[in-house]
Amino acid sequence: MGGGVDGGGVVPDEVDRLVAAWERERPGLDAAPLQVLSRVSRLAHHLDRARADAFAATALVLWEFDVLAALRRAGAPHELSPSALAAATLVTSGTMTTRLDRLTARGLVERRPDPADRRGVIVRLTAGGVEKVDAALADLLARERGLLEVLGPGEGEQLAALLRRLLAAFEG
Repeated sequence: MGGGVDGGGVVPDEVDRLVAAWERERPGLDAAPLQVLSRVSRLAHHLDRARADAFAATALVLWEFDVLAALRRAGAPHELSPSALAAATLVTSGTMTTRLDRLTARGLVERRPDPADRRGVIVRLTAGGVEKVDAALADLLARERGLLEVLGPGEGEQLAALLRRLLAAFEG
């Protein structure tokens, strides 16, 4: 597989070259899963870089956006327990504590006593946190819309449905 266009008008990508190399080196090996999952993996890498660029404009990093976005999505008054935040962002409670310390120091969140549990804490998004996460989200969505422009009408919805089904197999 060279760098040209195949018979269907599709330009081979790095995954095509990778699969062809495996098929050459290991004839009879079914490398078909690589056609999908290696592309998903490579896309995730590219998306992480694009997201980092989007968040840099608001001086956020990915994990900061994740925590702030979880609070923003919770609705007014934009507060959650640290354990709910840890679950929403797929990190341990220890990691969340460190993250909340850093976000508190930056003035993006504040900790308050939990009125329902004297031993507990509630984390609330500050006005500055709302402003930052809203700006970061607007920039992120604009960039991601641009990335999806290569898809034709209806292809974005079709791809989303297929990825939803695949992801459900992992998260089901």
